[in-house]
Amino acid sequence: MGKQKKIGVSSLILMIFSAIYGFANTTVAYDQMGYASIIWYILAALLFFLPSALMLAEYGSAFKEAKGGIYSWLAGSIGEKWAFIGTFIWLSSWIIWMLSTSTKVWIPLSTLISGSDQTQTWSFLGLSSTQTVGLLGIFWILAVTFFATRGMNSIAKISSLGGFFVMFLTGVFFVASIVIWFLNGGQLAEPIHGIHSFVSSPNPGFSSPLALLSFITYAVFAYAGMESMGGITDSMDKPEKTFPKGLIISTIAITIMYSLSIFMWGISTNWHQVLGGDEVNLGNISYVLMNNLGLVLGKAMHLSTSTAATMGQLLARFTGLSMFMAYLGSFFVLVYSPLKSFIMGSSPKLWPKKMTKLNKAGLPAFSMWLQAIVVAVFIFLVAFGGSAANKFYLILTDMANVSTSFPYLFLIGAFPFFKKRQDLDRPFEVYTSRFWTNTIVTLVLIVLVGGIGFTCLEPMLEHDYMTAFWTVIGPIFFGAVAWIFYHNAQKRNDLTETASDED
Repeated sequence: MGKQKKIGVSSLILMIFSAIYGFANTTVAYDQMGYASIIWYILAALLFFLPSALMLAEYGSAFKEAKGGIYSWLAGSIGEKWAFIGTFIWLSSWIIWMLSTSTKVWIPLSTLISGSDQTQTWSFLGLSSTQTVGLLGIFWILAVTFFATRGMNSIAKISSLGGFFVMFLTGVFFVASIVIWFLNGGQLAEPIHGIHSFVSSPNPGFSSPLALLSFITYAVFAYAGMESMGGITDSMDKPEKTFPKGLIISTIAITIMYSLSIFMWGISTNWHQVLGGDEVNLGNISYVLMNNLGLVLGKAMHLSTSTAATMGQLLARFTGLSMFMAYLGSFFVLVYSPLKSFIMGSSPKLWPKKMTKLNKAGLPAFSMWLQAIVVAVFIFLVAFGGSAANKFYLILTDMANVSTSFPYLFLIGAFPFFKKRQDLDRPFEVYTSRFWTNTIVTLVLIVLVGGIGFTCLEPMLEHDYMTAFWTVIGPIFFGAVAWIFYHNAQKRNDLTETASDED
């Protein structure tokens, strides 16, 4: 084995961008809240993303040798048991992300082939479109796991390619929007009616104060994923400097990009004309908006109707290709990175031997296959549970949002305990005052608990119990599994030394 090249600041920023910045997050935000989502994205950045990024940077630089990422951070702060449960829920959030994305990934593919989302017309052996897409999702997770267990180098290549495609797509969107704005003499398709446009949503589903507050989880989710970089601090060049620097630069850049992008959708898309219909759902919103962008660009350039329509289709297809590459990239990282950092970072006594065994490529193949089977079973249950496409994607999006925000409760809640430790070398430190640390931790926890609570509560108040059930079940189910798992492991090994450590 030759010496592996260490990750520097610019590569780290690209990796963070690839893991966090979701072009689709801007289209979902615009669909749900119009211009009003900007203020929530900025608030989520100030009240959640920036303070928690700095906390993660402190964790990462203090535990820079730790292979376990988030598990090592929690174990070093609040002890092994809670670290195990917290990390298990964190791992489950990526399992649920895979579950929702395995099915969504066919929309960009369909758009690439047909020029628009045709998944709602797909049928196989007389199954409904939702069931057909569910089966394709199962095929997808098995195929990705098959290739990912073959080794790490190919994974890094695919993931950086995904990041490049999304940046290029964002560039195309920015240039096209500016050209339209210029050719239309500064006119916006979605007019601004004073401050009102930036505080109230055009979407009737987001007009109640409760729905507004539940939107916080969408904004928080748009920034989630940064903690998954904790598992690679041992591959970084001078991690105590590289990690904080990369995180801070990315935080500022991503916040600006999100706010600007949401605003720029208003240049080409009138909310009521384009998004008011039934055929738009949270799965295909990006392609609908990009198709419309091409159409409006063609009209602004005074091209014929058919040429403008072709431009729309071309942009939708290009979006399909870019999103497909981005999904592929993040899948290849997330199918092994969270799992490996958890299993390699925690005590081997907690796991059955098979699960910690590494294959020739240095990956826990057995555990990766186990994870793939869990994802496949969940996809099957949701897809065959009977619900139309619109509802199907809403359930998957809510599930992903709640389960991805949930682990931050552990990470942020453990931070004051981490700060109390006197025996750590802290090469990077921002939170020096105990009072401010506790105040900021409390504030971030209120934002998180509020967002998660409202997302779970809202479908119940609408009497939509199916969505409510699936939204809540993720963290509860996996938390219970973790607790049982840990207790069985403790019984199995009668971990006396761990018990004495924790006391």
